[in-house]
Amino acid sequence: MPTLVDKIWDHHRAATTPGGADLIAIDRIFLHERTGAAALKSMAAAGRRVRDPARVFVGMDHIVDTRPGRSDQTLMPGGQGFISETRAAAKAAGLTIFDVSDPDQGIVHVISPELGIVLPGCTLVAPDSHTCTQGAFGALAWGIGSSEAEHAMVTGTLRLTRPKTMRIRLDGRLAAGVTAKDLALALLARFGAGGGAGHAVEYTGAAVAAMDMEARQTLCNMATEFSAFTGIIAPDEAAYAALAGRRYAPAAFDAPWWQSLHSDADAHFDAELALDAGQVAPMVSWGTSPEHSIAIDAALPAGPARAHDYIGLAAGTPIAGTPIDVAFIGSCTNSRLSDLRRAAALLKGRRIAPGIKKALVVPGSSAVKREAEAEGLHAVFQAAGFEWRESGCSLCFYAGGEGFPPGSRTISSTNRNFEGRQGPGIRTHIASPETVVASALAGVIADPRQIA
Repeated sequence: MPTLVDKIWDHHRAATTPGGADLIAIDRIFLHERTGAAALKSMAAAGRRVRDPARVFVGMDHIVDTRPGRSDQTLMPGGQGFISETRAAAKAAGLTIFDVSDPDQGIVHVISPELGIVLPGCTLVAPDSHTCTQGAFGALAWGIGSSEAEHAMVTGTLRLTRPKTMRIRLDGRLAAGVTAKDLALALLARFGAGGGAGHAVEYTGAAVAAMDMEARQTLCNMATEFSAFTGIIAPDEAAYAALAGRRYAPAAFDAPWWQSLHSDADAHFDAELALDAGQVAPMVSWGTSPEHSIAIDAALPAGPARAHDYIGLAAGTPIAGTPIDVAFIGSCTNSRLSDLRRAAALLKGRRIAPGIKKALVVPGSSAVKREAEAEGLHAVFQAAGFEWRESGCSLCFYAGGEGFPPGSRTISSTNRNFEGRQGPGIRTHIASPETVVASALAGVIADPRQIA
């Protein structure tokens, strides 16, 4: 019997090629300004047009500065060209744009659910590996390259080989102070960064069912760090309620198709993994890959020499107590309203340690920023010593513009700790927003469970 991925795949299969690959119909396409202009200009130069402009959306999130009062002019050399050229090409193609100053601007994986662009059972692609975030709503969502984006826009399809399927059962209950981010890092630490290679991963189990939609997005976001084709969670009432009334969502989710979006009870998966969520502690990365992650109360294991050299910590060193210079909350992994609420709750009435050179909060979208400000969360962060920024991706990855003080050790709610990910010479430890806050308060990597 079919899995959820099989059902969506077969529903969207337009044809099968002689070589066995499938042509899959694509429902929604997202572009951003880092690569959008290149794809659209290449199409125009070849005399090709977007088949259905209503299915294509363009966000300004990767190159834009997060400084208050930002404009097209960026700290990144040449960044203004990325923005203006993408805007011009998107307008010429008749596409919907969420521009720099648009009230709906934000990281594409954050604004898509906010607007109801992602829907259960749909296929959604974008030139960004973290597109899998949107699998939290029961969509088949994955990252593509610019040339694939061109093909999808012109033909409405992509040629793909069906991935294998994997079920990851996450049973038990997350303990207080432990989050979906910690669970994702625990999976990577246990099974490795290649653990999901070649597979579409479906997350199931009591721990997943108990998560709110924003936590599910965090979990699915990290599927690409697991080398998976995508991550997906079967939609339930929480998913449908979260999308109800959104601008691009249907008036009702009552068609038989919506009700069929689950793996059958006797569905066959090509691989199965399991983890007891109740045994997971707050996690922190230490090396050059998210799989180099350990519990906050553990010591570094022996690992690749390059990973130890990069992070500047020897095997056997406790991770807790490591001095930090920068604290960062943001990214498509952990910058939604619930992330900011939890972080602010720990910060209220407190002040970051004097040795912290920089502490920043970058909301995931302009809507998240407005909602957080309406609740007074920005005032809590600012009183504690954090900068309150505009929405964007540019401090999650280094594009030559915004950055941190040279040589900084950063505790970050982002998704990657690759060398140079947040700038040349920057050492990044990834963790949950709660661990970022606890560490900023202590001036060293610290356990959020110890904040009274």
